[in-house]
Amino acid sequence: MADTELTALLDALNSKRKHVLDILEGLDEEALRRPVLPSGWTCLGLVHHLALDDEKFWFRAVAAGERAAIEEILGAGESAWQPAPELTAEEVFALYREEAELADGFLAGADLNAPPAWWPDFFGDFRLADLREVILHVITETATHAGHLDVVRELIDGRQRLVVP
Repeated sequence: MADTELTALLDALNSKRKHVLDILEGLDEEALRRPVLPSGWTCLGLVHHLALDDEKFWFRAVAAGERAAIEEILGAGESAWQPAPELTAEEVFALYREEAELADGFLAGADLNAPPAWWPDFFGDFRLADLREVILHVITETATHAGHLDVVRELIDGRQRLVVP
């Protein structure tokens, strides 16, 4: 990967991915499935969302145009925010890691100026122009959700990633 811009973008993305997993380390299954905020989402649901609605959707479907990923996304009837009850926390974390690895495999040789290979019609006029914008969008999404998880972790057991005086 000789492209220093791509390397910098992937370093930033991987830092946010790691933050998501690190802030949840040590929480048991019950805590990961407990809704803490009025919206009702759970830590595990957020990781599942990141795996499917961010990593898989933006990289495998939109950027790469992977037919299987597109069909799975279009055929999904349930919300990615609600992992199936039979999925364990470790299986959801493994899915997130797997989707990140698949995305990294595609991104390793990708052209940042390439337009999306597929674009869903449900976005209306919203459109990202190229892979660079897709990566920046996923970095923003992942960082935003990492911040959400920081707050929720503190509400669950008082743990703070960065100690605030």
